[in-house]
Amino acid sequence: MNTEQQFRSVMAECRTLFEKKLHDYGASWRILRPSSLTDQLFIKAKRIRSLEVKKVSKVGEGIRPEFMALINYGIVGLVQLERGYVDEVDMTPEEAMAAYDQHAGEALELMLKKNHDYDEAWRGMRVSSYTDFILTKLQRIKEIEDLGGQTLVSEGIDANYMDIINYAVFGCIKLSEGEGACGAALKGSK
Repeated sequence: MNTEQQFRSVMAECRTLFEKKLHDYGASWRILRPSSLTDQLFIKAKRIRSLEVKKVSKVGEGIRPEFMALINYGIVGLVQLERGYVDEVDMTPEEAMAAYDQHAGEALELMLKKNHDYDEAWRGMRVSSYTDFILTKLQRIKEIEDLGGQTLVSEGIDANYMDIINYAVFGCIKLSEGEGACGAALKGSK
C-alpha cells in the first residue's frame, strides 16, 4: 500500500472505534474545555512514551491503541475549537460523525501536501520521535492556551492538532508494519 492508502486504512479503523464509542457514550466529549482536552491528549502521549521506555504494559493495552486515541481526540479537539465546549451534549451521533469525517478529510489533505514537500521523510523516522513531537505539540498548545490564543508568529492550536493526528497515524502505520518501539511486544503484555 502507498501512504495515502495506509493513512486511509488507519483513519477508517479509528473512525469505526469513534463510532462505537459514540454509540456507547454519545458525544459526551462536547463538555470538555480546551485545557481538559489538552490534558487528555497529554495523558495518552505520556503513556506511549512510558511504554516505549519501560517496554512493559501492566494495563494490557499497547502503544498502537494510544496512537489511535490521539487521532480521535485530535479530531475531537478540532471540533471543539470550531464549536466551543458546552454544558450539555448538543450533537447527534450523525452530526458528530459528519464533523469527524470533515476533519479526518482535512488531516488527509494536509498529510498529502506535507508528504509531497517532505518526500516521505516520516518513513525514515523512529516511532519514538513521533511521540516526542506529539508531546512537543502538546506543550505548544498549553503555552498558546495560557496566552489566551494570542500568538505573535506561531501556528494556532488547530495546526498543532492536525500535526498530532498525522504523527499518530504515522505511528500506527509503522507499528502495523512491525517497526517501532516494541509495539508488537506491548500489544497484549500485562
